[in-house]
Amino acid sequence: QVQLVESGGGSVQSGGSLRLSCAASGYTYSSYCMGWFRQAPGKEREGVAAIDSDGSTSYADSVKGRFTISQDNAKNTVSLQMNNLKPEDTAMYYCAADLGPNCLGSASTIPLAPHWGQGTEVTVPS
Repeated sequence: QVQLVESGGGSVQSGGSLRLSCAASGYTYSSYCMGWFRQAPGKEREGVAAIDSDGSTSYADSVKGRFTISQDNAKNTVSLQMNNLKPEDTAMYYCAADLGPNCLGSASTIPLAPHWGQGTEVTVPS
């Protein structure tokens, strides 16, 4: 059973930085896609960033140049470095994963991934 556990959320002033981490376990697929989506109160899920097992990355236009997704295969973790945070980045952030060679590996499709964690909250006060 795939398990994803997020950490690293919090409250930070506009222009600040946070680093989210996702520890993954429970699967042995060599091909996979992982990423992050977010959901603000009253809004739909929004894909943020994704990375596949080959290291290819994808970002939403709203975070390009500010957010960086990375993975540590030895530790089975995926991280999201968020710099220059803005009030509009305020949301619950979820780590998501899809497995297999045809996994959902873009920022726009990662919200549809079948496995996701409990979420971690990011708040950037205006």
